[in-house]
Amino acid sequence: MKGIRTLKNEEMKKALFLVVAVALFMVNGASGQILNPVKWDYGAKKISQNEAVVFLRAKMDDGWHIYSQNVEDGGPIKTSFTFAESKDYTLVGKTAEPKPKTKYEDVFGMDVSYFDKEVVFQQRVKLTKGGAVVRGTLEFMACDATSCLPPEEVDFAIAIK
Repeated sequence: MKGIRTLKNEEMKKALFLVVAVALFMVNGASGQILNPVKWDYGAKKISQNEAVVFLRAKMDDGWHIYSQNVEDGGPIKTSFTFAESKDYTLVGKTAEPKPKTKYEDVFGMDVSYFDKEVVFQQRVKLTKGGAVVRGTLEFMACDATSCLPPEEVDFAIAIK
């Protein structure tokens, strides 16, 4: 037939490879999305000349939750806070949390305390000068009704002015 070009064997292999490569790229791109159901934000408020409270707020997507700081061994990864040492501030007491919800979870074989939707943790600090930047790392594990994500560590820096 005049005007119709037929692909040679080698051209056919290249075209097939290209189609397969594009298909794999599209599949990997669709399934490679990273779940991030918990968003953190931070703030601080001076309560006196030399004291302040830092706030660490977690907002969870619908259906997701994170665990209390007070989970017994053998349960899920509890939320924890590690504050960097500094000459500008010292911690006053432990990190406070509101009253969590508690339920029995079969997967852990125990009652566990958790937060859904939103939770604000608070840490009081004593300032050695007018202001400071409170730095540290928090760790948490997010779960929904069917699965849990691996524990995640997040660095934070909260300015107190």
